[in-house]
Amino acid sequence: MIAQEALLGYNLTHMSKPSTIAIDGPVAGGKSTVGRLLAQRLGYRFVDTGMMYRGVTWKALQCGVDLEDRGELGRLARNATIEFAPVDRVLVDGRDVTAALSEPDVEEGVSLVSRVACVREALVERQRELARDGQVVMAGRDIGTVVLPHADVKVYLDASLEERARRRHLELVERGEMVDYQAVLSGLRRRDEIDSGREVSPLRAAQDATLVDTDGLAVEQVLSRIMELAGAD
Repeated sequence: MIAQEALLGYNLTHMSKPSTIAIDGPVAGGKSTVGRLLAQRLGYRFVDTGMMYRGVTWKALQCGVDLEDRGELGRLARNATIEFAPVDRVLVDGRDVTAALSEPDVEEGVSLVSRVACVREALVERQRELARDGQVVMAGRDIGTVVLPHADVKVYLDASLEERARRRHLELVERGEMVDYQAVLSGLRRRDEIDSGREVSPLRAAQDATLVDTDGLAVEQVLSRIMELAGAD
């Protein structure tokens, strides 16, 4: 159900189309799926910032960097070239690593990497550059609060831990991975604790974001709600 019905401080009736749309929420909350479809419908660029943190995590693992070494992680984040290519491909230093970013070791390490202040500083700067020309849908965990605090539309997608675990478990099974639901549930609980408890840019909804509880909602229903908020329904 919709937990908050109106955008605070933003009147869409005075704009034909928002320039920037921020979508935040916890892992497996539907940000990437909905954000990608929304961008397609609007003809906007979609930026999944989580893939950038996964890219740094992947590079750190490839280089044998200790994920507790904050200084080295910051250096990697500043020096890595992370690009979004057509058909939802992600390139790190020119190499297509899209498939590798879903590997268990990256999945397990990304919250450790994303809590590092100098990593976030480096990537937030790039994320703002990607949004500079407008017409962008950006998804992540601190878009409405830190990256794009003045975004025209802010949405926070949420769902119960159990529902998110069910979705992630189904996604992994469909990819052919043999994984236990309880293990997925425990992993998401740990990710939530790290993401919401980190000192820098903790996961939380912006005060002026519209909260959408996606439990029991189909993707098309969630998309329709955000299209309405964007004045494009």
